[in-house]
Amino acid sequence: MTTRSSVEIITEWDIVAARQLGRDEAKALGFGTVDQARITTAISELARNIYLYARIGVIEIERVETDTEKKIVVIATDQGPGIKDVRKVMEDGYSTSGGLGAGIPGINRLMDSIVIQSVIGEGTTIRAEKRLR
Repeated sequence: MTTRSSVEIITEWDIVAARQLGRDEAKALGFGTVDQARITTAISELARNIYLYARIGVIEIERVETDTEKKIVVIATDQGPGIKDVRKVMEDGYSTSGGLGAGIPGINRLMDSIVIQSVIGEGTTIRAEKRLR
């Protein structure tokens, strides 16, 4: 069974709403408090990137339950400027905004997998998954 919820990211308050939705879905699936915090931190980074770089986008949260696995899938989608060098944004310390450059590498550490698809001038989709152990 898969359930999907989403939050449109337009304002900074939408980042808070996406975090809360992610925490609620993770808790409902059975994740402990530490993994709930990891998931909400990853969602916060993804939503903040949408807000800062694309201005508008969507955070979708899928709760996946099968006979063999349970997982949370977070999908961040925008129609922003795109990412010029996907490999480079995965490196610690790389930033196009003057920040610490820990956002996407941090998401990679917090979640079990991350896949980035980006087209310059069309937008970016980032899919991150966390499996319940």
